[in-house]
Amino acid sequence: MKAVFVTGANKGIGFGIAKHLGLSGWKVIIGARNQERAEKAISELRTLGIDVPGWVYIELSDLASVDKASKEINEKYPETSLLVNNAGIPGDMGVDSLHSEIGIIRETLEVNFIGTFALTKALAPLISKNKGRIVNVTVPSEISPYWHPLAYVASKAAQNAMMGVMAIEFQQQGTPIEIFSVHPGPTTTDLNGNMSLPGFHDIETVGRKMAELINDGQSHQGEFIELYPIVEEK
Repeated sequence: MKAVFVTGANKGIGFGIAKHLGLSGWKVIIGARNQERAEKAISELRTLGIDVPGWVYIELSDLASVDKASKEINEKYPETSLLVNNAGIPGDMGVDSLHSEIGIIRETLEVNFIGTFALTKALAPLISKNKGRIVNVTVPSEISPYWHPLAYVASKAAQNAMMGVMAIEFQQQGTPIEIFSVHPGPTTTDLNGNMSLPGFHDIETVGRKMAELINDGQSHQGEFIELYPIVEEK
């Protein structure tokens, strides 16, 4: 059976992705940093008939945690062929760039880029062995005039660069891994304070569209795909 590890799968977009991949036949391993929320998500998914063998604790800001999670996945779930890098933190979305605190910038980069890179690097041998894929949930590197919190956008731009560089290297080196990034578009989640404006979508819609994209049978090596672009606020 196909197995996927989804970070931040206990809530939000990650839960939506896990749910719809599970409904389409994937075995789902939950990545989370809170046991209560992880177990609640597992219960909800299993109620839908989804195969969820368990969850793995991972704190992306802690490289020792990332290393431990990687070893656990290799030992318990060696059939894992898909990594969805979804987990992340928002930074401070309520200030402009000149009022952003250096500590918040650093913290956001450590989680959204450094932690994600460390996990990707750690799981790449397993994904390669299983001829699998890595999918990043991100936002455009191009700056939108309508939404541009510095810490978050900078961390995701770094993640996009990681994806692009790895895609080229995988092709040049013949590594059997496909990596691509997806921008789900404006989505109502805890990350943005459950903001809901014109053009926003819900977790159910985004999760279903993400699963359809992952399951479409096409190669998306090195692509940046926008499900729903950021549009002008009305």
